[in-house]
Amino acid sequence: MKTIDLNCDMGESFGAWKMGDDAAVMPYITSANIACGFHAGDPATIRRTVRLAADHGVAIGAHPSLPDLMGFGRRTMRISPQEMYDLVVYQAGAVEAFARAVGAKLHHVKCHGALYNMAAMDEGLSEAMIRAARDLGEGIFLYVLSNSKTFDMGKKQNVRVVGEVFADRGYSDDGTLAPRDKPGGMIEDAAASAKQALAMVEEGYVTSLSGRRVPVAADTMCLHGDQPGAVAFAKNLRKAFAEREIHIAAP
Repeated sequence: MKTIDLNCDMGESFGAWKMGDDAAVMPYITSANIACGFHAGDPATIRRTVRLAADHGVAIGAHPSLPDLMGFGRRTMRISPQEMYDLVVYQAGAVEAFARAVGAKLHHVKCHGALYNMAAMDEGLSEAMIRAARDLGEGIFLYVLSNSKTFDMGKKQNVRVVGEVFADRGYSDDGTLAPRDKPGGMIEDAAASAKQALAMVEEGYVTSLSGRRVPVAADTMCLHGDQPGAVAFAKNLRKAFAEREIHIAAP
């Protein structure tokens, strides 16, 4: 039986501003990537989201970002490897503390937005991210883009890297995510999302926007909690996986 982790980016509200419906999505996922305050989130939101995940038996992860509240962490910045390390450790430490407060543990780290995509193509940033995850604790998993530089380097360094694929994003020919504003960059149809998800899990490939078959290592699958159809997508994915006898579990 094939197994896949279904993760979701969560805790992205900020103050009086609400983003996503975490309570409705949480029952359908197996791991949560919780914003740490740099692209979204705040202490109260982290606390509530960690508690919600713990109550549902969902693995608790940190979702560190570039310091970019205005741009939701999706704008590229020039940073050094040391700055990458510091950003990951600092932000993951906040989620880890809230997890400890409810008797749970930090399970994984998955960087957000531009920080994630920058490292996927940069050896220095990848090395720093891997080192940060290792220093956070021996049992911490690092969720990274499937078959990226970070993925390959982490495997060679015996870090617990988990290859991530995306159910609701289009892909470029090189296996990176297509820009969100490009036609097809965001998948908005639940049936199309499920079709792509099943191909990645069962056959190990994703079809790029140009029609090319790109190999992927599907260990964990991301669903974005900030998109309007997140709950419907989550339900549909779980239904599709159940019909194909694909087991859902966190690494």
